[in-house]
Amino acid sequence: MGSSTSPVPVVLIAGPQASGKSTVARALVEALRERDERAALIELDAIAGMALPTLPSWDVAADIFATVIGEWARSGLTCVVAEGIASRSEIDLVSARVPEPAAIMTITMTTPLGTAVPRALADPTRGISRDERWLADRYDEWQRERALIDEDLTLDMGSLSVQEGVARAVAAIDAKRSELLDQSRHHGTAPGRAAARRASGRTVGRLPAAARSRYADLLSRLSR
Repeated sequence: MGSSTSPVPVVLIAGPQASGKSTVARALVEALRERDERAALIELDAIAGMALPTLPSWDVAADIFATVIGEWARSGLTCVVAEGIASRSEIDLVSARVPEPAAIMTITMTTPLGTAVPRALADPTRGISRDERWLADRYDEWQRERALIDEDLTLDMGSLSVQEGVARAVAAIDAKRSELLDQSRHHGTAPGRAAARRASGRTVGRLPAAARSRYADLLSRLSR
C-alpha cells in the first residue's frame, strides 16, 4: 500500500468517447484497491449527470469536477483517478485545484476510430455518440487536443486488453511515486506540475467547443 508520506498520484485519464476511458479507470481503481490502496474514482459524466437536464453549463460541471478531484487529493487517499477529460483546458483546470504534495499524471487513450465505432454501436446506453459522423468529428478534435497535452503514458486500447492497460497504468503510477520520492530525498521537494502551470501564468478560461461537444452524448442519453 502507498505510504502516507508518498506523493498522492492524481491520475487523469483523457480521450474521446468510446476510447475505453471509463472501463480502464474503473478497472484501475479496482486493481489499486486489491493491493490495499485507498483510491477514489471521479467521473465527469457522473458530476454533470447530477444536474441534467437543468445543468447551468458544461463549464460549471468541469469546474465542480476539478474541485472534487482537488478535495479528494487532500483527503488522505493514496491515489485519485479522474475520468472524462478530453482537452488541455480541462487538465489545466484540474492542475489549479490539486494540492502541491500531489503529482498529476496524464494517461491518454488512442483507440482507433474503426475500433471505437462498433464499440459505441454495441452500447445501448449511449446517445449521439452512436452516430459515426459525430464520433468521427470528436476523434478529429481529440487529435488536435492531444497534441497540446503532456502525456505520462499512452494506452492504445484498440490493441491492448483492459488487463494489459491497467497493468501498464499501475506500473506508471509506481514509477512516478519512486521518481518523486527520489527527488524529494536528494533535491528537496520539487515543484509539482500544478505549481509549474500556475507559475507559467497560464490562464484557464471557458472550455473550448471541442471539449464541450462530447457532452451532447451524455445529455442525449440522460434526457430520453
